Amino acid sequence: MRLVIALGGNALLRRGEPLTAANQARNVDLAARSLAPIIKAGHQVVLTHGNGPQVGLLALQGEAYSESAGFPLDVLGAQTEGMIGYLLERALTATCGSEREFATLLTQTEVSSTDPAFLHPTKPIGPTYTEIEARAMATARGWTITRDGRDWRRVVPSPEPVRILEIAIIRRLVDLGVTVICAGGGGIPVMTREDGSLVGVEAVIDKDLASALLAHALGSDGLLLLTDVEGVFDEWGTPDAALIPSSTPAAMAERQLAAGSMGPKVAAACRFVDRQGRFAVIGALGQAQAMLDGTAGTRITLDDDHAFGAIA
Repeated sequence: MRLVIALGGNALLRRGEPLTAANQARNVDLAARSLAPIIKAGHQVVLTHGNGPQVGLLALQGEAYSESAGFPLDVLGAQTEGMIGYLLERALTATCGSEREFATLLTQTEVSSTDPAFLHPTKPIGPTYTEIEARAMATARGWTITRDGRDWRRVVPSPEPVRILEIAIIRRLVDLGVTVICAGGGGIPVMTREDGSLVGVEAVIDKDLASALLAHALGSDGLLLLTDVEGVFDEWGTPDAALIPSSTPAAMAERQLAAGSMGPKVAAACRFVDRQGRFAVIGALGQAQAMLDGTAGTRITLDDDHAFGAIA
């Protein structure tokens, strides 16, 4: 099967963990061990990943250099694609063997200059803060902040992905049997000028929506969205919380899901399935193989009668 597997930023760096190289490398190693059975089984795999914590940290580090205003978010996105891609390649080679081929590709994702998201920042980046800390940072740096679970974080614009510019190269590599790591952090956000040239954008694209777009463009069979929880839950955060094992896009549309948590993942999964993808699954990083087998996560298909169970 051809699969796009998206690794959530919180799957690669757990909530509350310090943003250290050692912590990221350890979590990437865990991710590689979860993904290795799928890759070794011979599936055509394309990996994407989040970058919210990493791009926010790089932005903070850049501002600490007094002689520069700091690099824009598109440049920081490119830096995180390279950094996380390197860690994933290293870990996957160690777990899958040197006979497997991996390639990290810096990926540009086109967005629209008229996207309303530029007026309403929603994408959390960087570390978490207490409310007092976050409000102080917002005043000092001109940030927009919002609640993220029990904590607070900076938010930036997150426009809709329109087109993956390197899609032909990605497809060519996949056809050759290469496991491609691309569209990290949703891809480097760019817009096309009237003369056809590209310009970077001060934004961070939602990784899950970009992964759904990528999976559709590649003609993938499945989309796996891996995060730090076991799937989508009814009554999340209450004693009555219950995992939704399977559903359809129509049924999911009737549910109210938080925009900053499962909302984008469910939207991405439903979008892929509505565009003729066979299935999408949302679940925990350590259960990737079980999600593919149909025994873990929340599986979304057009026909819920066949939503649960192994996909051949």
